[in-house]
Amino acid sequence: MTARVAEMAARLTHVPGIRAVLLGGSRARGAHRPDSDWDLGVYYRGAPDTAALSALAAAFQGSPVEVTGPGGWGPWVNAGGWLRVDGVQVDWILRDLDRVEAVWAGCREGRYEVGIQPGHPLGFWSPAYPGEVALGRVLSDPGGELTALKGETSVYPEPLREALAAAAWEAEFSVMAARKSAPSGDRLHVSLCLSRAFGILAQSLHAHHRTWCLNEKGALAATAALPGTPAGFADRVDASLRGLDASAVETAAELVREVRAVLGTAPD
Repeated sequence: MTARVAEMAARLTHVPGIRAVLLGGSRARGAHRPDSDWDLGVYYRGAPDTAALSALAAAFQGSPVEVTGPGGWGPWVNAGGWLRVDGVQVDWILRDLDRVEAVWAGCREGRYEVGIQPGHPLGFWSPAYPGEVALGRVLSDPGGELTALKGETSVYPEPLREALAAAAWEAEFSVMAARKSAPSGDRLHVSLCLSRAFGILAQSLHAHHRTWCLNEKGALAATAALPGTPAGFADRVDASLRGLDASAVETAAELVREVRAVLGTAPD
């Protein structure tokens, strides 16, 4: 399958508008299982030729495949296609290289966004764009553009580190909101507030260690494994999300205080 993916990447960069292809996900990190998907970031400039992309996808799969245009999958994970090649799932995820570079410029100045995006229940954190490049493996890049960007993103920006560490204030605010709803038994609101709080703590702690956190999937275990993370972090998060009562909220509040102490952002 590795040879097929390499061929796929090479042919993708012959499609008008496509500039580079990056292997992402567990396979790029070497943490994959034999049945893991192949996640390919397909980087474009301008308007990609989705008809040509769909035709190429169909040729690899052996049956029709729709590759959506920009916006087809939402505002951040904005386009792509799902293929099954030789019995293995292969995902093409389109990325606007101009936008990725603009987000990266913002990150270097400590600016980021959190946008609504299907498939990302805690929102899409814009630093994921440069993080994907930093953690991925370039498969095809005729112009060297993505390779150059990967070199830049290998150094985590200090302004972004400071901004994401400071974002932990919102985790405390979310827990305060959950505290108001717990007595009435509003478990939906409590669960949303606590989940939001824990997601922010994951981002803040990763940034504190200059490590990219791309999304919610696997973030709890990854955060628990970071140096200096409060003891029993994952178990305490689990207990809080199972309880969703006043006691669970106080467990979350304690975690927020401990994490903010680690980050050096605890209120005076």
